[in-house]
Amino acid sequence: MTTVTVTPSHAAQAYRTVAGTSSPETTGVSGGLGGGFGEALGKALGGVVDTARDAETKATGALAGHGSLTDVVSAVSRAELALQTTVAIRDKVVAAYQDIMRMPI
Repeated sequence: MTTVTVTPSHAAQAYRTVAGTSSPETTGVSGGLGGGFGEALGKALGGVVDTARDAETKATGALAGHGSLTDVVSAVSRAELALQTTVAIRDKVVAAYQDIMRMPI
């Protein structure tokens, strides 16, 4: 199994891509994202699912004799990176939740 290190800049770029923005100026606290955290998270998860479906489609096409092996490997690599990023974000959210739950009232 390959270990991939997700840096904050990679995560920020992925977030901007999912949110539909491409420049850091539009990702401020007060504007640019519109729908809030829940909507952005939903879009991100939808993007992960779409990436996995694309990889599956390309793999199936390659098995049927259509498409190239390079396209399949690229699609599977993108899907794997998207899944690893999702797991890393999930772990951070769970850790943040646990920290909040440990705070004294």
